[in-house]
Amino acid sequence: MEHQDDADWPARRREAFEAHERARQRAEAAEELQAQALVADFLVRARELGLPAGPLRARAYNGSATFRTGLSGWYLQPSGSLGISEDGQFYVLVTPGGLAERLRGARIAPSAPPLAVGRGARDGESMSLRELLERRLAAGSQFRRL
Repeated sequence: MEHQDDADWPARRREAFEAHERARQRAEAAEELQAQALVADFLVRARELGLPAGPLRARAYNGSATFRTGLSGWYLQPSGSLGISEDGQFYVLVTPGGLAERLRGARIAPSAPPLAVGRGARDGESMSLRELLERRLAAGSQFRRL
């Protein structure tokens, strides 16, 4: 004879999974709101400091070429792989590249800004978004892209 708890196990497991998924989505949404607030603060401070926005280019995955994007804003890293547009959107500025991008430019979609940039990267390559933005502001007009 099957025990009642055994019969309910799949339902309990599904409920636990769904509860976990809802909690993960809430945490991601909260993180995104915090990160967007940091980006909004960066925009205000960059303008107060008179940091000029410039054209943002996307780099090919293999790093061999860059492509126009039609975006204007600020690079966050010397590598040019991350940027914030003048309208406050966060971009990962990488593209597969190719002839189409060479002719018409790369079409890069904005991304949700992460609170931890480079999470999962090699040691020393990740940092908080707050620290990255502070470093960029501190570099001011002396910031140079590689």
